[in-house]
Amino acid sequence: MTARVFATAWLRGLGSRELTAQRRLFVFPHAGAGASAYRLAAYLPDTVEVCTVQLPGRENRLAEPALTSLDDAVAALAPLIADHTDLPYAFFGHSMGSLIAFETARRLRVLGTRLPERLFLSGMRAPGLPDRDLRHTLPDDQLLATAEFGGVDAELRELLLPLLRADLTLCETYTHRAEAPLPCPLTVLAGSDDDSVDGTELAGWREHTSADFELHLFPGAPHLYVRGAERQLAETITRTFPERG
Repeated sequence: MTARVFATAWLRGLGSRELTAQRRLFVFPHAGAGASAYRLAAYLPDTVEVCTVQLPGRENRLAEPALTSLDDAVAALAPLIADHTDLPYAFFGHSMGSLIAFETARRLRVLGTRLPERLFLSGMRAPGLPDRDLRHTLPDDQLLATAEFGGVDAELRELLLPLLRADLTLCETYTHRAEAPLPCPLTVLAGSDDDSVDGTELAGWREHTSADFELHLFPGAPHLYVRGAERQLAETITRTFPERG
């Protein structure tokens, strides 16, 4: 497998706007989701190349074992992203994706590579705050009852359950390690009706940047507001990740 093919397995959309791209947005999906769950590219200008992280164990990588360690995910992703920082870039992560995006940025700092222009971190409490009710050890029936599988038939839910458990394990066994705040500005996002995170937990991200901090709520939106709010989300991203003249 060539380096390019390997990179595109992890970063869907890499090279998709090779002739027009002036910036990149790396997207990190939520637990249980694959790259196809996010359709931000359609709402962003063709000067932004959207590269969505495809972790093992889902969609076209279904045959590969899902990761259960955030450190393993970051160890794989950071060098791949470091090889594609020739353009100004930003990260967008939702829920589990926010933790992976944040830790990937910290790993890139250790590697000495160009850092993101901004991190957009969505639907997740700040690192170091305690998890609420842990789910990764629940019996299957109880875990299914807590999962947000709206519109997914029962048979597919059963197939997705091991992936969801792996992703929850990745999140809920994550241990935050104290480091200096990132020099990257942070925009923290959430739906105003997201009952999985509150304002204090969102505001806790402020201590993880030495640069600008913004908190933006999408009115009346639930935890998985990203589905159906791509246009508004893209507008929010482009407002604070502007094109350079």
